[in-house]
Amino acid sequence: MRSNTIIVLLGLSCVCLSLAQTTFEDCCYRYVTKTQRIQRQAVNYRQQVVDGGCNIPATILILRTPRTVKTQRVVCVDPHAPWVVHLIKKIDKKKGKHDRYQPKTLHRS
Repeated sequence: MRSNTIIVLLGLSCVCLSLAQTTFEDCCYRYVTKTQRIQRQAVNYRQQVVDGGCNIPATILILRTPRTVKTQRVVCVDPHAPWVVHLIKKIDKKKGKHDRYQPKTLHRS
């Protein structure tokens, strides 16, 4: 009888853990300051907004990587810096987005 209770409790705890899935947020906590190399290698971007565990607004630049590398290289920069605003407009223009700069938001679920 005692072993049955332990098995039921273990089963219930497993179910509770699987239902209460936590997401680990991939946040920027500081900005990169060396900009020259970043500007040449940036191919895309996304915006980080302040919510949940992300404490600072940031622009996350996605950098060009060799085809042999499977993961994307990203860097966090200050979204209000003039060079970042200029770079985002340049990236949007290359991608065919001719409308005015509107920050993209990084959605969390």
